[in-house]
Amino acid sequence: GSTDSESKMAKLQLFGSYVALITPFTDADEVDYECIKGLVEWHVKEGTAGIVPCGTTGESPTLSEEEHFKVIETVVKAAAGRIQVIGGAGGNCTKKVVAATEKCKALGCTAVLSVIPYYNKPTQGGLIAHFTAVNAVGVPMMLYNIPGRCGGAGMTSATIAELYKLPMVCSVKEATGSVDFASEIASVCDIAIFSGDDSLVVPLMSVGGKGVVSVAANLCPAKMAALCSAMQAGDLKTATTLHKELYALCKAMFCETNPIPCKAAGAMMGKWKDNTRLPLTKLEPQNAPAIKAALQAAGLL
Repeated sequence: GSTDSESKMAKLQLFGSYVALITPFTDADEVDYECIKGLVEWHVKEGTAGIVPCGTTGESPTLSEEEHFKVIETVVKAAAGRIQVIGGAGGNCTKKVVAATEKCKALGCTAVLSVIPYYNKPTQGGLIAHFTAVNAVGVPMMLYNIPGRCGGAGMTSATIAELYKLPMVCSVKEATGSVDFASEIASVCDIAIFSGDDSLVVPLMSVGGKGVVSVAANLCPAKMAALCSAMQAGDLKTATTLHKELYALCKAMFCETNPIPCKAAGAMMGKWKDNTRLPLTKLEPQNAPAIKAALQAAGLL
């Protein structure tokens, strides 16, 4: 077989700010595909590295299967090869995840985002078996480690290192909120680590992370991209300035369950209508002033 370094060389290289795209809904509760096309154009112009449609931020749990793949297809077509597309294809039934990953591959996604199975909480051995099955589809994969939404302890660093041996596993979205854990992953393998927490991009990249899968990039794509570029260039001064500008906004995005605050903020900016699907509700009125203030601090209103 090929040497270890050859298999690493062949892996898809990801870097920068990837937006965990919201799914806009019309007042009639339909997916607003026209709005999505406009958002893709905006992200291309603003310097976003890639679009991640149909993750939790995109309200994937409440999209029908037809809508889910139509959103991804709309993004891929609008992107037209100018920007990477990492389709949300995770789930907690391996057979369904394999089918969804095949569909993303057929639609032309650059890669897929595949979350650790939630609710049924597999063991580390189960996680390895699950992602080994998904790997066989043959499309690059970003693993998504988010214990807070899945229960259990998530993937251990040893599991991540083992999964990185699979040819399609190129990166991990690390949403434990622990910079120490990111360092632990980096100490055992060379997988590309992406922050799953907007406020931790600077510290995570300072220990070797490659970028972010960002909620706030729905609102300030150019600034989030600039922050990642500054960190890559070793320009801590610029990165820290941007970090401070965006910090209140990054934190405000989680004053209620994501993407409720993001939907409200984008509506204030005139980017989309403030519509979510049940069980997610609209932002509580008392939280609106903090969102508005955070947008103003980030120079977005």
